[in-house]
Amino acid sequence: MASSAKKESYALEYRVLRNISAPEDEADNRKVYTGQAPASSLLELEDDENVREYLVEAKGKQKHSPTLVHQAIRKTLRDHPDQFNILNGGLVIVARNATVDDAKKTVRLEKPSIINGSQTQGELKRFFNDHVKDETGVDPSVKFELIITKDRDLVAEISIARNFQNDVRAISIAGRRGQLDELESALQKVYPDAKLRKSETDLTNDGEYVDTEKLIQVLFAILPEEVLDKLDRVDSTNKVFTYSQKTRCLKLFQSVVDNGPTEVYEAFMDLAPTAWGLYEKWKCHQGFKGTRIRSITREDGMIVEVPDGVIFPILAAHSAFVVKPKKGKWVMRKPDALTDLELIDVAKQAYMEIAGSNPQTMGKSKACYSTLHQITSIFARLAKSGTNRG
Repeated sequence: MASSAKKESYALEYRVLRNISAPEDEADNRKVYTGQAPASSLLELEDDENVREYLVEAKGKQKHSPTLVHQAIRKTLRDHPDQFNILNGGLVIVARNATVDDAKKTVRLEKPSIINGSQTQGELKRFFNDHVKDETGVDPSVKFELIITKDRDLVAEISIARNFQNDVRAISIAGRRGQLDELESALQKVYPDAKLRKSETDLTNDGEYVDTEKLIQVLFAILPEEVLDKLDRVDSTNKVFTYSQKTRCLKLFQSVVDNGPTEVYEAFMDLAPTAWGLYEKWKCHQGFKGTRIRSITREDGMIVEVPDGVIFPILAAHSAFVVKPKKGKWVMRKPDALTDLELIDVAKQAYMEIAGSNPQTMGKSKACYSTLHQITSIFARLAKSGTNRG
């Protein structure tokens, strides 16, 4: 468990360290290392970025008895410490920066945190405490993955995803808990045959199921700021997370289903058909013909698929048109004065000039979202003033 005073840097000793960064990592200004470290060098690493602390010693919460996982780790350390590095999954560590000293076999980490492996670290501490007088000096090797990034949203997403093994498992949990049932019913009011994906065995690529995670991402994208402001730990002025943090969106939705706020939940239910229709429309919008955006998939001169990174800033810009009449449900009222082609033209400029013609960059660029939203906000205000005059 992390101490109250966070260490700004940490010198991690290692036995083996390799840079395994992929081209995608380099393009996104991050690095990925893998390595083996002596267990003793990992004991003081903090885990404040982790969604799970060491459960046996969780402070301020009900303590848990050792699980089968804890018992298995203890057995390996006790009976086969020489095999610990191949029998244990190891740790995942994030840091803002890293300086490698091969001569001393240390890597100095800036603002590091364990984001997966708190149970392993907790059991290692227990092992060393129990063997403090052990003259054998056993210090088993531990596998670790080290991710260097300054993207705080990405750190949060990695922590969530790694602690749930993979994001499709979260869908199964939500499906079994019935947290998707009312969303499905809301969607079926306009799409009677629609079935939401509710488990990892429900496939979306065969067309039988709606991509539930995508629907929820789009819902968050089109929610107006006054609605998002009701959620804790959500920056309503920055919609980048709706594109880049699928797992976080699902978990936020689950929280709203279980705990509210009621107004946010009602917005989800009212807008579900609108959100899905909007996504399907823009995913293959023929207005992108002639834009020369190379990342768009075309067949026989027709637009088949527009990357999510390109359309999510457009979808989020539609939040300016989402309103709730005094007596009624949440609706989207797009002014006739603003055409889709005008939005596409602005999106194309943002794609080339801000995102460097990279759809992933566009989807993660707050500036791209702001550029599109400025346009829709102007038209929304004009439409509102016109209605008031009438």
